[in-house]
Amino acid sequence: MATPAWPFPECDVTVESGRLPADGVRRMFDRIAPVYDAMNRVMTAGLDQRWRRATVRQTVQPGDRVLDACCGTGDLGIAARAAGAGHVVGVDFSERMLERARRKAPELEWLQSDVLTLPFEDASFDSAVVGFGVRNVEDLEAAIRELRRVLRAGGRLGILEITTPRGFLAPFYKLWFDRVVPLLGRLLPGGAAYTYLPASVRRFPGPEDLADLLGRCGFEGVEFRLFAGGIVALHGGEAGAA
Repeated sequence: MATPAWPFPECDVTVESGRLPADGVRRMFDRIAPVYDAMNRVMTAGLDQRWRRATVRQTVQPGDRVLDACCGTGDLGIAARAAGAGHVVGVDFSERMLERARRKAPELEWLQSDVLTLPFEDASFDSAVVGFGVRNVEDLEAAIRELRRVLRAGGRLGILEITTPRGFLAPFYKLWFDRVVPLLGRLLPGGAAYTYLPASVRRFPGPEDLADLLGRCGFEGVEFRLFAGGIVALHGGEAGAA
């Protein structure tokens, strides 16, 4: 049987909406796990690892107990450990992604779980990082509030995410993400799901709106900075008193 171009025909969602039900997102990431790292390098011209290190430098302090939420194949958690984190726990609800994270760093703790219902007590972590993951959660505000819950007061959050640039880069961005990235995805096994990426970015809050949401969810001193001419945003803040 031929593999359909869109991998989840049974889901009540269109590619243009940039939305999938939670189970559809999980199955999508299970499917793209074999090409996920390669596509990240291609889409970012190899800069994604530099941005992850910047996220860790801004968020993680030596000795921290760190949560890598929506950890994927584990690169952000691995960067946190390399920077001196005391203990790293990576959480993702795609088991295929976690299998790759475990192969990369079996010494770290990798758990299958949904970021909306984290299996940790309140104030369990000193810092939390999310790399290219919050865009895919079913309820963004609920996910951020859950991250706040598991952070101690004063704990730090860093969110690295694709965003939509403005100004002179906007036409290039539209060509790259709307045309080139989906085409590259179709050339790789399981990569047809990258037709979902551009729409998921378009419907995600812009940097200012995400900063406001973090503030409403209990984070203080929220700031963001942009990379690559505004294609990627790094947000950071501290968990306020409960």
